[in-house]
Amino acid sequence: MSNLLGAFAISLGDGAGMLLARLGLNMLFMVVVVRLVYYRLYRSRDYVFTYFLINLVTFSLAYLLSNVPLELGFALGLFAVFGILRYRTEAIRVRNLTYLFVVIGIALLNALASGGITLAELLIANAVIVGTVGILEAAPFSGREESRLVRYDRLDLLDPAAAAELLEDLRKRTHLPVERFEIGDVDLLRDSADITIHYRSETSPRSRRSSSALSRELSSRVR
Repeated sequence: MSNLLGAFAISLGDGAGMLLARLGLNMLFMVVVVRLVYYRLYRSRDYVFTYFLINLVTFSLAYLLSNVPLELGFALGLFAVFGILRYRTEAIRVRNLTYLFVVIGIALLNALASGGITLAELLIANAVIVGTVGILEAAPFSGREESRLVRYDRLDLLDPAAAAELLEDLRKRTHLPVERFEIGDVDLLRDSADITIHYRSETSPRSRRSSSALSRELSSRVR
């Protein structure tokens, strides 16, 4: 019995050591991508919370199931679960969705790397992904566009012929460099319309305000 317990402890120690090493590498690059790049630019605590947990759960599932033979029915069931989760959630922006793919990819890369892959190769692969994200975010052509939903009260400017005047009025009343807009629901009883405005965001983190505060401010300005 003692021999069995000793062998089990040695086996557990080796497996736990490999798990902790890969988990530490995974979390190191996650901190760089999410905390040092994403949060510094976008200041979205909700997505930081989501990205870290999705990465951790994906890593855990992939690592623990990597040596387990999966049947076709079980694999299809996993796809069905992810499909249900996808269609039950609100739409997110393309850039946030891209970060979601990045954090999932980092988790799978570090969890499923086979024994034939050296630590140097794994570090290079992670560094290439993280470095590419940082370079693209810092590139001049990678402008960040923000969008806000505002309640607009001048229905006379909704005429397609008055699009230029409407755009100028939105810029004046929101004090934002609005580049384009999309007209949504129109409420004739309250003489108002929902308009989604799109504008280039500030690049300085200090100048960024929370989305909720800015939305409330825009609502009070446009009404």
